[in-house]
Amino acid sequence: MTGMTERTRIKMADVLAGRRRGGLLLFFGPAVIASVAYMDPGNYATNIEAGAGYGYRLLWVVLGANLIAMLFQALSARIGIVSGNNLAELSRMHFSKPLTLAMWVVSEIAAMATDLAEFLGGALGLSLLFGWPLIWGMGVTAIVTYAILLFERGGFRPMELVIGALVGIIGASYLIEMFIAPVDWSAALIGLGTPDLPDARALTIAVGVIGATVMPHAIFLHSGLTQDRARSHGIAEKRRIVRFSNFEVIIALAVAGMVNIAMVIMAASAFHQGHASVAEIETAYHTLTPLLGGFAAAAFLTSLIASGVSSSVVGTMAGQMIMQGFIRRRIPIWLRRAITMVPAFVVVLLGVNTTEALVMSQVVLSVALPVPMIALIYFVRHRGVMGEFAVRGPLLWLAILGAGIVLALNFVLLWQSAGLSVPGLPA
Repeated sequence: MTGMTERTRIKMADVLAGRRRGGLLLFFGPAVIASVAYMDPGNYATNIEAGAGYGYRLLWVVLGANLIAMLFQALSARIGIVSGNNLAELSRMHFSKPLTLAMWVVSEIAAMATDLAEFLGGALGLSLLFGWPLIWGMGVTAIVTYAILLFERGGFRPMELVIGALVGIIGASYLIEMFIAPVDWSAALIGLGTPDLPDARALTIAVGVIGATVMPHAIFLHSGLTQDRARSHGIAEKRRIVRFSNFEVIIALAVAGMVNIAMVIMAASAFHQGHASVAEIETAYHTLTPLLGGFAAAAFLTSLIASGVSSSVVGTMAGQMIMQGFIRRRIPIWLRRAITMVPAFVVVLLGVNTTEALVMSQVVLSVALPVPMIALIYFVRHRGVMGEFAVRGPLLWLAILGAGIVLALNFVLLWQSAGLSVPGLPA
């Protein structure tokens, strides 16, 4: 994205040069946009299933996934700021052509799986709220997301403000839910701090939660949002931008993490006792009305619609950046929006259960996730790319550990998909 007023550029330059105090909000935006990926409708599907089926026992998975996401988003932003290139561009510049093409194909599949979840979620929320056929909801979602994407023509600031407003709606909706739902806070605290996987199904849901939380396209996108957002002169100014970025990532991803935790808590408090089989968004909505009242159910759908629309916009932006970075091609926004909508329409026309499609899309994302994670680790430690900003020591090992956990869970998922049981976990 391009476009910034000269007045804003002068203010940012003054902050970086030390001529102006504060100014942190001038640098806010990239992490806010990226954080939307961590509150998309796929999160709703996996978090509802986790909370309804296992109460507060899988909250630690949500917390751990969010911490991993926080680290990788900070590293992604760091690469864009320091190198002036996004992750897809660096991959094309440093890897062989066959490897680059393979990475692009996997990333495009992940982008389509992402958009499936986001687009279906927004359409489903509209369908339930207004009693429309799902196809009508999909049509309205398509129009609204395309209209928001047109804000990009005015530069990144208008887009950041629109996305920020939608994030605010999601957060406010779940804040309302927390006041209405009968939460067992002591059990929630235990669930946050006590790793527990009761059975093989819990493991499958845990992998889905991680796939819905740590998003491949968000890792690619964040590096692109920061690569030319603020002009720096010298190492000291670049270091200041990295510090501002890290602070923004912590705040934005902490908000996203609290929303995800609130989703599980709401599902656990409302459904686990007596409605543990609730695993679909539609069922959750219809069950919420008699349990917590129409206001709670409406807040739930409002947040789902805001989530679907905002994350679908961000997913389209990421898809453009991935294609342009890997193969130097850019297609019109309307065409990419149309292409990425096709799987959602196919799913609906085939009669596939929408929540099941959402959960499976998150599993696909989890399998695709090692591509940007491994590439990111490779480049953040590369002195030729990062210079003195190359990551070393404990931070690098934490990133390797995070990627290792995701890779191990992916292997277990494939093991389960082959019909094999996981030792030590009941079926």
